Amino acid sequence: MSATPRLLVYGATGYTGKLVAEHAKESGLDVVVAGRNQERVKALGEELGVDSRAFTVDDPALLRDALDGITVVLNVAGPFHRTAGPLMDACIDKGVHYLDTTAEYDVFATARSRHAEAAAAGVMVMSGVGWDVVPSDCVAAHVAARVTEPVSLRLALKLLSATPEESEGLNLFSRGSIVSATEGIGDLGVLVRKDGDIVALPEPKAASFDFGDDGLEECVSVSMGDLITSHHATGVPSIEVYVQVGQPLPIDLDLSTLPDGPTAQERQVGRSKVVAEVTGRDGSVTRALIDTPTGYRFTQLSSVEIARRVLNGSFTPGFQSPSSAYGPELALAVGDSQIKDL
Repeated sequence: MSATPRLLVYGATGYTGKLVAEHAKESGLDVVVAGRNQERVKALGEELGVDSRAFTVDDPALLRDALDGITVVLNVAGPFHRTAGPLMDACIDKGVHYLDTTAEYDVFATARSRHAEAAAAGVMVMSGVGWDVVPSDCVAAHVAARVTEPVSLRLALKLLSATPEESEGLNLFSRGSIVSATEGIGDLGVLVRKDGDIVALPEPKAASFDFGDDGLEECVSVSMGDLITSHHATGVPSIEVYVQVGQPLPIDLDLSTLPDGPTAQERQVGRSKVVAEVTGRDGSVTRALIDTPTGYRFTQLSSVEIARRVLNGSFTPGFQSPSSAYGPELALAVGDSQIKDL
């Protein structure tokens, strides 16, 4: 690894990538911006006053050469099922830590499958260093630690907690998130973890959760990376993940009608919330809620915070979830996030 810790942000010219790269530079990290388009990457490097590298992930030899002198790769280039595998392989071969901001279930499964190789190489592999899955992983670990024999976990995500006036006409997603969701989340069907194994359901499940806004709110089960990360962090054998109904998910939206992503003002509107509910072997139920800044703002902060920690030498080799590496308190270091026991 480089004697001077360096962070390479891959996908830095995308909507989320630019937010992350800007914050990393503002935070005093030694940043290299990277991506596929040489002209755009060079322009961003000049704008931020940092080094730039243009490369694709298709050529293994060139990809490994592009990681020379890099300590940590932060992959923000979706759809992640196209970029994560090659970048993970290259990072493990080169002794470079790998992070990404994916919400795609298959990428979490791929990251978990690299555990032994990464541990042997002495590097950490962590997917989901943004709003997916830092808050949910941390609140799940927080609640599970309060239960003597946890046997099941339910997580419920509310993407936007805001008044109708605040949310009217609000753009919640970047184009990259929509493509990533369409290709990486929407085609999976409905997965849950049951007695330790991932199983497919014939149809989504419905359930109601209280996010502290309007009483019980209807939610529907979805396939998310928490089925991997929360199991790794807590050991709870049965896990289900839900999303609040009534808010648009980034699936089947017309890209041509949308801007690149939420404006700076839109990113400040409302809050995002996750409820974690753990059932013990005795039938007792324990709950907590985490309240955070909304997705892109949280991702901008959390991904750079985790990268900063790894650059400073705080990491556990192998596959890790955010809370398994840094504890439930990690989420509380991001913005003004708060965990409340219910």
